[in-house]
Amino acid sequence: MTDVQDRPAVGAPAGQRSVAATLFRFQSVFGLIAVFVAAIIFSPRKNGEILFISADNLANVVRAVSEIGIIAVGMTFVILIGGIDLSVGAVLGLAAVGSAVLMVENDWGFLPSVVLVLAIGLVFGALQGIATAMIGIQSFIVTLAGLQIARGLARIWSGGQGVAIAYGNGPNEAPASFALLGERTFGGLVPIPVIIFAVVAAAAVVFLRVSAFARHLYAVGGNEKAARLSGVPVVRVKVAVFAICGLLASLAGIVHAVQLNQGSPNDGIGYELDAIAAVVIGGTSLAGGRGSVAGTVAGALLLGVLNNILALNNIDSNIQLLIKGLVIVAAAALQRLRPTS
Repeated sequence: MTDVQDRPAVGAPAGQRSVAATLFRFQSVFGLIAVFVAAIIFSPRKNGEILFISADNLANVVRAVSEIGIIAVGMTFVILIGGIDLSVGAVLGLAAVGSAVLMVENDWGFLPSVVLVLAIGLVFGALQGIATAMIGIQSFIVTLAGLQIARGLARIWSGGQGVAIAYGNGPNEAPASFALLGERTFGGLVPIPVIIFAVVAAAAVVFLRVSAFARHLYAVGGNEKAARLSGVPVVRVKVAVFAICGLLASLAGIVHAVQLNQGSPNDGIGYELDAIAAVVIGGTSLAGGRGSVAGTVAGALLLGVLNNILALNNIDSNIQLLIKGLVIVAAAALQRLRPTS
């Protein structure tokens, strides 16, 4: 189960309705293709080689997307139920700090550190879900408070400064096995963070297609009152969704720490906005009830390609922000034009 079927426009020929429905359903994929082609056309050249499509550059694109992509998958679940999670960037920072402190300063092993950090994200997200579903506070307010709490916890845990990660078997060194998460595989072409992102995305796509929970998730997002009257465990669904989002934010924090070789309480600032942008560009409705993880992946890749080609052309950073903002507005406008279910 992915996108809810679109209602055909009244009076439009069947062929036109089918084409329009396809365009709206796969808007992020068509957008990604268009941006990718434009990136090839406008890419700078070196010795006749198109820099954008070089193997190293494409690997850098998907590597840079991996953290936001992992977060965006969790954000998709939250937005599908009509919620929002503004705390994911701060949870990423908390997880990055936790990974660094546990392994470097507390001499924890790789596996115990990762398990504890993931558990922290899971519990943090679940608590936000409880505040939203059981107490009835809007998710915007709950997660805005969660953002501040996670930042504060990260600052306390790290002493207010970044914790550098060095690898080895001695004191104040992280296990070498942790460094493997930042390496490349398949002949040095594919970064392992990309594989982690791909596995998370694939698992989420399958989960939303085959699980009964997915049907409940879409039902809550489509009409919460009707879902409750139909026997859907709304509270349980909401808590689970926020827990999943927190878990994936922590996973992204672990990936972030290994890629930057440090954990800082300031890590992940603004990541929640990029994740929301990827979800919106991917075609998921902010009102809930309609969207897909596949669209979110395409949206995240679109943003990654756009960031990369603008950087390759040395476009002013302020202009980059302007262009990305216009892309997000265009994606939101397309949602308004899309036929309702």
